[in-house]
This record gives sequence, structure tokens and C-alpha cells, in this order.
Amino acid sequence: MLIFAAAVFFLIITPGPGVLSAAGVGAGYGARPGTRYVLGLFVGTNIVCLAVVSGLAAVVLADPRIRAILFAASTCYLIYLALKIALAGSRIAFIEAKREPGFRDGMILNLLNPKAYAVNTTLFSGFAFEGTSLAMETVLKFVILNAIWLPIHFLWLAMGITLHRLDLPQRSQRIINICMSLSMLIVVGLAVLYQVKGTSQ
Repeated sequence: MLIFAAAVFFLIITPGPGVLSAAGVGAGYGARPGTRYVLGLFVGTNIVCLAVVSGLAAVVLADPRIRAILFAASTCYLIYLALKIALAGSRIAFIEAKREPGFRDGMILNLLNPKAYAVNTTLFSGFAFEGTSLAMETVLKFVILNAIWLPIHFLWLAMGITLHRLDLPQRSQRIINICMSLSMLIVVGLAVLYQVKGTSQ
């Protein structure tokens, strides 16, 4: 159980699309939109967990074409979110981000993210708890996963909100937002490289 908890912690704490976008939304838009966004991520990740546990994910993702579509959709969506964060607070009318990211955006990101399915498949199919039934093990894994997931994502969000509340000059805030977006795009780029390398082998 402790090994499972450690695996969850290190998989979640490391910079990835979820935590980086949570910090980015917090930095660009503040506490309320950021909280709604993280709650959307939370619901999305739990839906993915349920899909993995029920076996639905295995059936759907067995088709490489579906995996490719999901990967392309999640990549495009991450780029879209990165641009919204970069343009947060822009005074230039033709590039202004009209709608702040919220609950729906967070949920969609995790539902489209193939990495979320892969990670949760590893967590729920491995790390067997000795002396417990499969049903009890699954319940305990949900509890541990969420107990670690929530504070980590809210910690990243809090870091973004702190930057937002510093009331920095507009130029400094724009630089921070762009840096957040570039960090997300680097993650996207690494994922694309990994995907291309995997399909070429």
C-alpha cells in the first residue's frame, strides 16, 4: 500500500499537463476559475479511473486508431489551453482570451489524455494489496489516489494564484503566463516525440 502511495505521489507531483495547467490557470485568471478548473480535472481523472477499472478503457484503447485520435485531440486541447493562459489579461482585442478556463476545460483535458489512461491502468492493475479482496483493494486505491491527487493539484494551483495576487506589472504577468504556457508546450512536445518514437519502432 505504501509503495502504491509513493508511486501515485511521484507520478502526480512531477510537472505534467494537469498540474502545469492548474498553475497556469491560477496565475492567469485567479482563484475562482482555477478552483473550478482543478475540480474539472478531479472529476475527469475519476471518470478515467472508473473506465479503467470497468475495463471499458482497455476495450476502447485496444484500437490504435482510437489511441491516435485521443492523442491528437489531447495535444490540440493542451495547445489551446496554453494559448489561453498566455493571452490571459491581454489588452490586444484581436488576441484576447474571451473565456477563462473552467470546470469543463479541466474535465475534457483528462478525458482526452491518453497518459491518464495509461497511468491509471498501471496503478489499478499493478501494486496488489496482500490480504484484501479485489473490491476492497480498488476502493482503497481510489481513496489513496484522491487523497494524494487533490492536495498536490491545489498546491500547484495555489502557486499560480500567489503569482496572480502579487499584482505584478502587466508586462511581468504576461511573461509569467507565457512561461507557464511554454512549460505546457514543452510537455506536449515531449509527448509527441515519445509517441512518434513509439510508432516508428
